[in-house]
Amino acid sequence: MTEPLHQLRIAAAPISWGVCEVPGWGRVLDASTVLSEMAALGITATEFGPPGYLPEDPAAVRELLGAYRIAAVGGFLALPLHREPGRALEAVRTSAARFAATGAEVLVLAAATGAPGYDARPPLSGYEWRTLVGAVSAARDIAAENGLRTVLHPHVGTHVETAAEVERFLADSDLDLCLDTGHLLVGGADPVDLARRHGDRIGHIHLKDVRNALAAEIRGGTMEYSRAVRRGLYAPLGEGDVDIEALVRHVRAAGYRGWYVIEQDTALAPGETADGPSRDAARSLRYLVPLGAAPEFARI
Repeated sequence: MTEPLHQLRIAAAPISWGVCEVPGWGRVLDASTVLSEMAALGITATEFGPPGYLPEDPAAVRELLGAYRIAAVGGFLALPLHREPGRALEAVRTSAARFAATGAEVLVLAAATGAPGYDARPPLSGYEWRTLVGAVSAARDIAAENGLRTVLHPHVGTHVETAAEVERFLADSDLDLCLDTGHLLVGGADPVDLARRHGDRIGHIHLKDVRNALAAEIRGGTMEYSRAVRRGLYAPLGEGDVDIEALVRHVRAAGYRGWYVIEQDTALAPGETADGPSRDAARSLRYLVPLGAAPEFARI
């Protein structure tokens, strides 16, 4: 790859250490443990993790993150936007105000089904799809009132998952995407091709590498997403089947200057420590150095 045009803005997310909103997902490490692991790796920015993981009080969040010299990027919010949109938008209003008060800059929305977990989803009617698209636009306006950008995250087990649904959303909404390399591939989209064709619609990036053989089992209905994660669906960057280097090249060419969040879904077994996730995160950081990540990551 040619000399980097700019330094990549690298952040992390608690899900890389197994912290997930899904009940029964796995062992949840406390925030101090996860933040100390991030800081030890030289990471200086993070997403929040699931609702309730960090303190509700924005001042307490700023104090907690500040103790580790970590800045707030934003957070993930999965809401059933296709039904009772008023209730979903109230949740957006509350979260957007809290995010902004911590110094965050982005609200990452997912079109949740309303069921727990991401292993199954019912179909949407045309009316429900239109409701979803309208609610997303309203959420964007609410977040903007708080100084936040909003992106829609195509995600396994939500109502924007498959390649066809991503293209439909891009046609029906002007909201930018969170390009999650893992969830897009699992859903049947090519994240590198999407970055090439729709680079101007990428507002945020979650970097995962994926073992496509396991992703194919999810797409084929022979393995649930949660089981595939436990089987090693996600690999450290550069060790799976996503061409991360090409993806970075395409979004750079389109003018992307936002965050690259290392966010590799992990589920910890009882008694499992942060050691394994931290080793994987370190390998991902080393991979990103030639692409423009801060050179200190090469010493990890």
